[in-house]
Amino acid sequence: MTKKIIGYIQQNLLGGQNGTQLLPEDDLLGSGLVDSIGMMQLIAFIEEEFKTKVPPEDMVIENFMTVEAIGGYLKNRLIS
Repeated sequence: MTKKIIGYIQQNLLGGQNGTQLLPEDDLLGSGLVDSIGMMQLIAFIEEEFKTKVPPEDMVIENFMTVEAIGGYLKNRLIS
């Protein structure tokens, strides 16, 4: 799950920059790796790739700050 998300971010939001090493614990927003438009694109990818909807009330920084947080959010979402 995290590999797919990291792959998407590197390929689509970072322009395939090979020199950028993205780790699951990296702060996506605070570091400037992903901006607000990029985050919406990432959420659209997550909804399509993992066949789930992210309701507006779940679109909070705690759920999407890192790839690790996104993975935890998705695991909880897919289990329930």
